[in-house]
Amino acid sequence: MAKLLYITANPKDVSNSNSLMVGEEFLAAYAAQNPGDVIEKLDLFAADLQEIDADILSAWGKFGPGTGDSDTAVERGKVQKMGATLEQFLAADKYVFVTPMWNYSLPPRVKTYIDSLFIPNKTFKYTETGPVGMLEGKKAVHIHSTGDVYSQGPSASMNFGDPYLKAVLGYLGVKDYSAVLIEGTKIFPTEAEAIREKAVAQARGVAKSF
Repeated sequence: MAKLLYITANPKDVSNSNSLMVGEEFLAAYAAQNPGDVIEKLDLFAADLQEIDADILSAWGKFGPGTGDSDTAVERGKVQKMGATLEQFLAADKYVFVTPMWNYSLPPRVKTYIDSLFIPNKTFKYTETGPVGMLEGKKAVHIHSTGDVYSQGPSASMNFGDPYLKAVLGYLGVKDYSAVLIEGTKIFPTEAEAIREKAVAQARGVAKSF
């Protein structure tokens, strides 16, 4: 039995979000294919995430990242909050990120979340030959919606969403990475429904082998 962590980063309702709609179709197909697996949902806009602030940096400076210790209650509480986010991530075998593109990148809540995952000797380690990810064997899918087309063409140089997520997860050792891209729904409004349907079909296919 595997555990899938379904991570969403969109404050909209499912009915008003292309990425969330396609994500729900992915989940339904995955659950049907893997009835014994555990699916845990994490809404980053509802989660109490701890950002890196002065207290976190102070605690890390004294005790090192990921130690969960500090000499003040405020610092200790914040470090432990970040640690709980990391432990939830580590407990999963598979990850599904569902995001829109905001201003050529991902919603800032995603960056705050990722900051909780980059902890030395937890998700990566330094070696004589450079950093090595410690999450080998885990896999991820990114379901990502954009109003324009960014995977190719003239706007590709402004694509800092999906490439970023692929890069940071790869750094942590998650090399098995797939993307379901819902592209061009704003610049091709008459084709938006067909674009969503194509993405749903792709998501269902990825889910069956995920």
